[in-house]
Amino acid sequence: MSTTTARTGARARRPYRWLVLLACWASFTLTSIDRSTWGPASVFVGEGLAVPIASLGAFATAYYIGYVVSNALGGIGTDRFGGRAMLSISLLGAGGFMTLFGSTTSAAVGIAVQAVVGLFAGADYSAGVRLIASWFKPSELGLPMGIFTTATSLGTAIANAVVPALIARHGWEASYHLFGVISMVLAVVLFFVLKPGPLLDEARGTRAAARKSGFGAMARNRNLVLTCLAGFGAFWGLYGFVVWANALMIKGYQVSPATAGFVVAIFAVSAVVVKPVVGFVADRYLGGARRMPIVVILGLFALALVAFGNLSSPTAFLWLAPVLGAAAYGWSPLIVALVPRLVPAAVTGAASGFANATWQLGSVVVPVVVGAVFSATGSFNAAFLTLAAGPVLGLLIMLAVREDRSALRSAAPEHAAVQGQES
Repeated sequence: MSTTTARTGARARRPYRWLVLLACWASFTLTSIDRSTWGPASVFVGEGLAVPIASLGAFATAYYIGYVVSNALGGIGTDRFGGRAMLSISLLGAGGFMTLFGSTTSAAVGIAVQAVVGLFAGADYSAGVRLIASWFKPSELGLPMGIFTTATSLGTAIANAVVPALIARHGWEASYHLFGVISMVLAVVLFFVLKPGPLLDEARGTRAAARKSGFGAMARNRNLVLTCLAGFGAFWGLYGFVVWANALMIKGYQVSPATAGFVVAIFAVSAVVVKPVVGFVADRYLGGARRMPIVVILGLFALALVAFGNLSSPTAFLWLAPVLGAAAYGWSPLIVALVPRLVPAAVTGAASGFANATWQLGSVVVPVVVGAVFSATGSFNAAFLTLAAGPVLGLLIMLAVREDRSALRSAAPEHAAVQGQES
């Protein structure tokens, strides 16, 4: 193939790569909606299934246990079966069991079903990262990853904007039926729309190297492990708020469900703007720095959580919500982009799954801990101090991470060859 023909083909692929990004983003958004539906629905599910408020965290914890397991294994499945298959399987399974949860009448069955929803939903993260990286060069990944990670915050915003209205009109079951069916429909569409990245044959050549660098090697990577632990603390604060904010406002200050949902929706919507902006600014104006911007944003996140815990009126909650949302989500595209520079290019996908699985452990533990603290103290402020402990721990650990940007620049050609494809 001539150089001119190759350039023409590359130009022809450019519009499609944005369709790939859109598809991965849509998938991640829906699994985020599936996860975030629990926040505004939790109190009503508890009433419907006769579950006390202190025990509601068990449902979220069950979900995140499944989610962590599938994140840990998702990278392996993506390498073996391809991003298209993994995204479709993830959405189809999560949607099917969301629909089933909306029909359950047993707390025990509901907890088990939530675990299976998480088991399917978590598989789409590594698949999305791998697919996006197969169409965008490493030097271009800041903005795409910023857009991709808006899915988690947008999913929270949509759930909190839509679910309270659905509950008021049709009961809590309707929201699980609606989003479950939408997830299954999208799964079928993506299976026929997505295709692998352009350098497939070279990607296959990296598999042997990837197999030699398994979880044991990643566990011995000091900077990767520290980044994983820092993310654990950050996710502790983020998803602790997403899971508990509605119930804490409703039970702690008798805020109406619709208002509580609106507060969390504003919290999440602010991140839709902040994430791409943070990723773009870090790449364009901070020389690609990740570590110190993460430290600063986590510090702001902790302060905002403490401030939120000292408020008491719906108006005050609404005013602080966008600031809290910006700090709660602003670090996430930076930490996602940091992982590839801490590991060999051949294990970027597996490292992303390994890191996200560790980060999500914070989501597994925090619902039960915050529920126990609020049940024991009855204190809204104590619950938010518990949430703020996570990002404080995260920023302290992140200070110990060594970020070598010069190594990334020197390895850029190899990295582009490896990440420019999808298996």
